[in-house]
Amino acid sequence: MSNGIPGTDSRTAASARATAAASTAASAESPRPRTGGLSVLRIGLSRVGYETRMYFRTTDSVFFTFLFPFIMLAIFTAAFGASGNIGTAPDGSGGISVGAYYLPGMLAAGMLLSGVQNLAVDIAGEKGDGTLKRLGGTPLSPLSYFMGKIGQVLVTGIFQAALLILVARVLLGIDLPTEPEKWLTFAWVFLLGVITSAFLGIALSALPRSGKSATAVIIPIVLILQFISGVYLQFYVLPEWMQNLASVFPLKWMAQGMRGVFLPDSFASLEQTGAWEFPLIALNLAIWLVVGLVLSRVTFRWIRKDT
Repeated sequence: MSNGIPGTDSRTAASARATAAASTAASAESPRPRTGGLSVLRIGLSRVGYETRMYFRTTDSVFFTFLFPFIMLAIFTAAFGASGNIGTAPDGSGGISVGAYYLPGMLAAGMLLSGVQNLAVDIAGEKGDGTLKRLGGTPLSPLSYFMGKIGQVLVTGIFQAALLILVARVLLGIDLPTEPEKWLTFAWVFLLGVITSAFLGIALSALPRSGKSATAVIIPIVLILQFISGVYLQFYVLPEWMQNLASVFPLKWMAQGMRGVFLPDSFASLEQTGAWEFPLIALNLAIWLVVGLVLSRVTFRWIRKDT
């Protein structure tokens, strides 16, 4: 099971040309965008559209970050659906389908892939092919650049989650929550999780030494987190030490928040403390958001220090 993204070089080469052109145009329209708040905001918003278009034009990135949760949900449903419902009573009644149980994990995985994996690999590639070096020679503000990247993750993440929920309901027949408070919880867990993932993706982009090594460095991290955080494996069957380790990282809390939205309340007893712990989920995600924000600002460079 691999989340590798082939063809990164071709994508970053195209991104380099388009980004340089967009930045030149922005510079011509606004001579000093770094000092003008409105100009920074305007350029940042325009870059959201540019980054989103570039994302959907790159088929390998769309497949391995946008469509991957759909594929995994279909595989788990087909592979384990015949074994019966999860959480059934001793008499065989009750429980939920395999697809319904794995839907929250796939939603959380989509948030992580769209933010951490997509941005970390993408930005590392832009460093490797010289895109960021060229942007550093323009008046483009790092804040505008960040806005474009984070906005792209937010737009594509919303689209991915909506489509995944639609597929789960229409094609897999999974029952969705009917209580408004459940959907309100979904909204804040999703937004907090996506933005946190985006900042962490920007921060992790400083880790690979080159664009070519980005997938080899980032994907194992993302893959391990998915296995220990209740995405591919049922979280309650993992050993306690692994659950404790997963609790250090944000994906576990994103997956738990999504389980709290989409699973029956009786499944809360399977969590570590026997409850959904929404306040603790918000606290942990907020902490990681701040950590990601600080690391992004501290580690981000238009060019690598060792270049």
